[in-house]
Formats: sequence, C-alpha cells, structure tokens
Amino acid sequence: MKRWLWLLPVVMVLAPLAWAAFAPIALPTRDELFEIPPGTYARRMAGDKIEILPDRIDLTLGLNDVLLLRNRDEVPQQFGPVLIMPGQSFRLPFEVASSYSFACSAHASGQMAVVVAPTPERGWQALKWRWQHFKKNRNKQEEGR
Repeated sequence: MKRWLWLLPVVMVLAPLAWAAFAPIALPTRDELFEIPPGTYARRMAGDKIEILPDRIDLTLGLNDVLLLRNRDEVPQQFGPVLIMPGQSFRLPFEVASSYSFACSAHASGQMAVVVAPTPERGWQALKWRWQHFKKNRNKQEEGR
C-alpha cells in the first residue's frame, strides 16, 4: 500500500490539469466590454495623450466573441461606420476568426485592431487559453485596486 502513496501527489496535480484541458470552456457572457469614460473627448482636446482603449483587442470565437463598446462620454464616438451616442452601447458579434481594423475616435491613434482567434481545441490549446484568460483577468483586478 505504501508503495503507491507517491502516486497521490501526482494524481492531485494531473487531475486538475486534465480537467482544464478537456472540460468545456463556459463563460458567464460572450461580451468583452470596453467603456469610454466621461471626459475622454475634453481631455483629448486639452492635449492629454490618454489611452482608454488598447491598440489591439483579442477575442475568441465561441467564447468571448462579442465586442461591447459603451460610450459614457458626453460626445458621440465613432467606431468603424457606427456613431455611438453618449450613454449608448454598441455590440459587434464576430463569426469569423480573422484580424479586423476599425477607425475609432476614442483611440489616440484613431485606429483599433480586433483579432478574433478560432475556438481552442480540447487539450493543450484549451489549457493555454484558460491560462491566458486567468492572467488577463488577474491583471484587470490588480489595475482596479
């Protein structure tokens, strides 16, 4: 019996990894929210070089494949061909994995890229996706403190 006790720590490490690699990935929402805060336009017109949106937004088909932009600023903001009025939100679902480029008035460069990755396959791809998603959420929480 004692000969097999060394196996217990190995199983305790490998079982959660196997679950993370092969269990379906479920998220509470497919939306990836980005907000344009109040005063963005005024600060930009005053000469502030503020970065409120990232240069690149990464999404994943079937998981978080809907870009949700919320304009909390006092002026309309343009995203691609859409004008987002103050207080409004714009949802853009993606159905094809690809790289997209949009004009964006809320962005300092006036451009923003959206990269939509394919749904991760079970196994190492799913494990890698979960790890990256974990790190991204942890960084968001640390920035919020």
